[in-house]
Amino acid sequence: MRLTWNPEAGSTTPPRVAFAVGRRVGSAVERNRLRRQLRAVAAELAPDLEPGAYLVSYRGSPGASSAELRRQVAAAATAAGAMASSEGP
Repeated sequence: MRLTWNPEAGSTTPPRVAFAVGRRVGSAVERNRLRRQLRAVAAELAPDLEPGAYLVSYRGSPGASSAELRRQVAAAATAAGAMASSEGP
């Protein structure tokens, strides 16, 4: 998985996320199912993402679980420096 982030300094708008899932992943049905799963993961992680535009490119298996996809997206966002720092009480 690759995540590209285009930061928008000073923006208060929520992050915008686009997905690219290649044909090698599987049939159209499998790719669309994967995009729906990735959209759900992005919505779940949105409060922790910095403002900006994101492109998530997926090249893995179409049978990945939601938990695995969440882990991969979170790891890619952290590596890109796009996860907001969460400070505990």
